[in-house]
Parts: sequence; C-alpha cells; structure tokens
Amino acid sequence: MSSGRKRSEAAAHAQIDLARAAQQGDLQSLGLLLTIHYAGMYAVAYRILGNGADAEDVCQDAAITAMARLTDLRDPAAAGPWLKAIVRNNCIVRLRTRLPVPVGLPDDSALMACADDPAEIIERHATRDWIWDGLMGLTPALRDAAILRYFTRMNSYQEIARACGVPVGTVRSRLSEARRRLAEALPETVAGRHRDVGALTAERREEAIALLSSVPSATPQAFFGGRWSPYAEIIWPKGDRRIGLSSLFEAFASDYADGVRYRVTNVVAGPDITVWENQFVNPPEDPDHCPPAATWLLRESEGRIQSVRLFHAPRPARVCDSDHSG
Repeated sequence: MSSGRKRSEAAAHAQIDLARAAQQGDLQSLGLLLTIHYAGMYAVAYRILGNGADAEDVCQDAAITAMARLTDLRDPAAAGPWLKAIVRNNCIVRLRTRLPVPVGLPDDSALMACADDPAEIIERHATRDWIWDGLMGLTPALRDAAILRYFTRMNSYQEIARACGVPVGTVRSRLSEARRRLAEALPETVAGRHRDVGALTAERREEAIALLSSVPSATPQAFFGGRWSPYAEIIWPKGDRRIGLSSLFEAFASDYADGVRYRVTNVVAGPDITVWENQFVNPPEDPDHCPPAATWLLRESEGRIQSVRLFHAPRPARVCDSDHSG
C-alpha cells in the first residue's frame, strides 16, 4: 500500500473518530469536525447562492443545525456528505426566502414545511427548548434579529432592519454574532434543564387568538388588564405612536365592521418578547381593504406588555392592464 493511500485512510479513520466523539458530546471534536469540512460546505453554498456573505451565513446556520441533529448521523464515515446536505438544504430555504411568500397558510405547521430550516428542526427533534434557551441568553439586539430571521416570515435582511430600526449591514453583523455565540453556548447546555417554551407559546397563541380572531366587543380592554400595561406604546406601520390600548381596539372594531377578519398564522414566544403573525381575510367586495398579512412585535417588562409594533406585509405587485394589450 502506498504511503499516500495510508495517509488518506488514516485521515478518514481520524474523522470517523471525531464524529463519534462529537456525537458523545465532545465539544473539541465537534469543532474540529466542522473545521475540517468547512471548505467543502462553503464551496457547496457558494456554488448554489453565488454570494460570499450568504454562503458564510448558510454555513454558520448549518453548524448550529448539525449540533441539533448529531444523533441523526447514523454513519460517522459520512459526516462530510451529511454536513454538505444540510448546507444544500439550507441554501434551498435561503433561495425560497428571496421569492414572494404566499399568504393564507392555515396553521403553524405549514409555516415549518421547509426541510432543515431551524424552526422545523427544533419542532421535529424536540430540541426546541434547548435552542430557545440559547436564544434567550443572547443580548436583546442579537436575540430579536435571530428570532425574526429563523422563526417568522418577516425574515429578509431588509425587513429585519426595518423592524429593528437599524441598517441592513447591522442586521448581517448581528445575525453573524448570534450564530457565533449560539455555536459556542449550545453544546455547553445540551444536558441541562430547559424552560418549556412550548407551553409558553401555546399560552401566547391563545392570547393572540383572543385579541385578533374574536368579535371586538367580546374582548374588552379589561380582559387584558393583567398582561397589558394600560400605558403600552402602540407603534403603527407608518410610525404613528399611541399610548394605551384604545387605538388597537378602535382599529379592530373598524376592520370588523368593514368585514375584515384576522387569522393567526404563527406565534413565537420568549420570556420578554412575543411575535404574532396574522393573515387578513378581506371581504370579497373589497379584497384590497387590508394588506395580505401583518407581524406584531410585543415587548414585555416584568410580565406585562409595554410596547407593540405592527408591520404590514407588502401588497402584491399588480399587473397593469397595458401589460396585456397587444
């Protein structure tokens, strides 16, 4: 056997040992495994996306995905192809987010249909609470950007920048830093006890449905007295600011009277931030009364909602009649 072949086989065996050790929780082995395969992962991402910054983002996402799914690696010898497959799937998700997002999805499960995106992984592999604890350990700025990026439909850099009131470049840097910190923190907490985010999300979803899907007269302001500050700041899509809940209820009552209904499509909950997403169901006679959908950012302090910021999804572009003329 040639010396070159011997070295190749020795390297392959060493990578198998690293993969097995990583599966058993050895952090150094996991880091070495990702380092060894990073160039191949990046090459796949760059070939699909054609953009260096996006390729780096996808590879960092794939590293977090790999941590959550190490038990899925049945053949330690296939760690390289397995990591590249995660990158490839994440690239597909990234390409899909560049396209218009269809509205009218009936429930949360439909929002998580894309294979290997972070939200779907968390739900499918029962690691949701672990990942969420990691997210909650980030600074508010990093956490908010990561939640919007991975768990809502308002996930483009431009939309996150608008929601957070920062430049797009700042969003990129915050997401990069969030991924780096998660990659460091998650392996150290995998064996610990984690908060039941599922229960909190279910509770917040009921709250969203009570407010957005009920007849306005059936949800008086007193209903929210325990959870909502009477001086909560409401920030509307065009930047108008109001103090108190009256402007919310006036808007709900007006829409309801015009035949508009709200359908809750997604709820994301953390200890001091909740995100609601809803579809507007406009009346047939006025299909453009409201935009297709909305995203709500609810911020809490000491267990009470102190501010709400509302964002509307852009209306679909219309095709002018002249475009159809011969």
